Amino acid sequence: MNTIAVLTSGGDAPGMNAAIRAIVRSGIEKGLRVMGVRRGYNGLIHGDIFEMTLRSVSNIIERGGTILYTARCPEFMTEEGQQKALNTCKYLGIDGLVVIGGDGSFRGAKVLSEKGLPTVGVPGTIDNDIACSELTIGYDTAMNTIVEMVDRLRDTSESHDRCSVIEVMGRRAGYLALNGGIAVGATSVLIPEIPFDLKKDVIDRMRRTQRTGKKNFVIVAAEGINDPIEPMAATIQEETGVEARYTNLGHVQRGGSPTAKDRVLGSKMGYHAVELLANDIGNRVVAVHDGKIVDYDIFEALEMHKTISEAEYKLAYDISI
Repeated sequence: MNTIAVLTSGGDAPGMNAAIRAIVRSGIEKGLRVMGVRRGYNGLIHGDIFEMTLRSVSNIIERGGTILYTARCPEFMTEEGQQKALNTCKYLGIDGLVVIGGDGSFRGAKVLSEKGLPTVGVPGTIDNDIACSELTIGYDTAMNTIVEMVDRLRDTSESHDRCSVIEVMGRRAGYLALNGGIAVGATSVLIPEIPFDLKKDVIDRMRRTQRTGKKNFVIVAAEGINDPIEPMAATIQEETGVEARYTNLGHVQRGGSPTAKDRVLGSKMGYHAVELLANDIGNRVVAVHDGKIVDYDIFEALEMHKTISEAEYKLAYDISI
């Protein structure tokens, strides 16, 4: 293993730059040449690749997003696109690749692994939905952003005796909504993994707490739930008499300077990825298990399933009434 490359793919996540920094500096320290691939698999196909130095990653650990940029790449889904990517790696002498991203990015890494390029996946996604890992890069920062934004909304909800219906990210996973809801004391939390009834789980709960003197409410819903979220505000207002406003936190959840936790996690995961490749070990996914950095076979990792803790979901409801 003489030359390795690193790319970021899928949605950006705070802490990706910390991982890139660790990969570049630890790789160079081990005598490896490190190449940066711009805009994910698209850059791998079209050769948008440059050699990185120690100074390439100066002053990036505190920055959100990714200095390598990221992009979706439909072309890589084709056999022709995959072969172009492999040809690029062969032409540039790239012996191994680190892919920082989510589940879709890892499926691309799996394809390259199957075709003979040693690849290591590093989980970077704010949704925390990588089954083999307890934590993913960016999740902690996004959680803190949600808490800060909802706390601000609560201030105005209290001032006007309103209900805030807040949509957060999580198309297929409710970790941001669930733990964010617990952290802000939401009256109700709605997530894709657990079916809900608007009357029973939201309106009736609000009526119950109204009888105890509560006058303002926060409802946190993940974007991936089956029901449209915005119309819920009108239904809640009509049924309870409480003025309700809908807010979608949107892409603000992806941005911002990463927390210390995400900087450390990104650094540890990036370092571990290089350790694997430096020892000619590929086809792995770096993960957190029992609080420790570990790695799994990429094929095994993609077959794993992650489930929401029903105990945490029950806790969210029992302590917010």
